[in-house]
Amino acid sequence: MFICHKIQSCGSGVAKNIAKILGTTVGYLLGETEEVNIFKDPAMLNRFNDIEKLDPENKKHLLSVVDGFIQALKFKNIAAL
Repeated sequence: MFICHKIQSCGSGVAKNIAKILGTTVGYLLGETEEVNIFKDPAMLNRFNDIEKLDPENKKHLLSVVDGFIQALKFKNIAAL
């Protein structure tokens, strides 16, 4: 908790540098996620940024396709058990 409080009170540039040095994300340091490796891949970050810039209708359709694909893969993995 102490680290989270200190990181929240410092500037975003400082928090980003701390996260980079530790090999994690600012969100993880702030306790916003339990996933250490989430969003570490720059290519994935760029994809998410591109998706965020889409108009709401296209964003909705793209996320629907991605969600369907992920669900299909999960079912396939369950069936393989």
